[in-house]
Amino acid sequence: MSPAGVVDLLVDGPWSHSLVAANGARFHVAECGAADDPLVLFLHGFPEFWWAWRHQLPVVAAAGYRAVAMDLRGYGASDKTPRGYDPYTAAADVSGVIRSLGAADAVVVGHGWGGFIGWSAAVLASRQVRALAAVSAPHPLLLTRSGQTKAMTRTAWFQLPILPERRLLAHDGIHIERLLRAWAAPGGPFPDAEASRRYRAALQVWPAPHCALEYHRWFARSRLRPDGRKYSNLMRTPVAVPVLQLQGAQDSAVSPTATTPPDLVAAPLRHELITTAGHFPHEETPDLFNRVLLDWLPATR
Repeated sequence: MSPAGVVDLLVDGPWSHSLVAANGARFHVAECGAADDPLVLFLHGFPEFWWAWRHQLPVVAAAGYRAVAMDLRGYGASDKTPRGYDPYTAAADVSGVIRSLGAADAVVVGHGWGGFIGWSAAVLASRQVRALAAVSAPHPLLLTRSGQTKAMTRTAWFQLPILPERRLLAHDGIHIERLLRAWAAPGGPFPDAEASRRYRAALQVWPAPHCALEYHRWFARSRLRPDGRKYSNLMRTPVAVPVLQLQGAQDSAVSPTATTPPDLVAAPLRHELITTAGHFPHEETPDLFNRVLLDWLPATR
């Protein structure tokens, strides 16, 4: 496999591709549905890109929503800026994309680090977040607790200079496939050959590996810095919109028992556990995931 270009990430399907300007950068989005339908904005996690939501975009659009998946800053066909991988900037990215799409607000569906950004946006850019579905993404204040040892160990390894990027790039990105397999339910269908090929290719586009790791690095390095303490204090503000927290019971990346306590959400809070899924329920069990999501979405209108 040779390193992929950005054009290889614009996968054809029942969606349209475009670039939108927001918060000083350009973001790639893939979109299904009518422009005047309620907006549902999907945020992928590590080590994926917008294509992670291929099973959801047409289904959510068919249910009467404008379904849009964006590449986060540093990923896919979005700009790969030298800085901007902190939750303040990421929340402003989400807020800006929503407004650039011509919407006043959106239901934000975020997986993994996309869920971390979704939680952040629900507090830091609350006017643009109508509701939040956090997939395999505990509330940020839970990530440093004892039940998240695996997640914190991985983040600690990512703090090393240069070596993690080299490992992600080595051997055409085989380590990315190994991460996907390690975090998914054992013996399940994910990742198949196409998913492995596309996700490995997406992080071959330099400097995507470095940008992707910068999100992890900010989280770890900010613990003792003023910006990190300020962020933690802000995130104690209860989320004031409906929240769906959906996790896979076989998730080996973050603890599936890390359910958000009610004092952090001052609105309807629903927990769902998919027993047959690991860290990627939207890809491992898409039909079941879609049923849960579509059952919850009407409560966000």
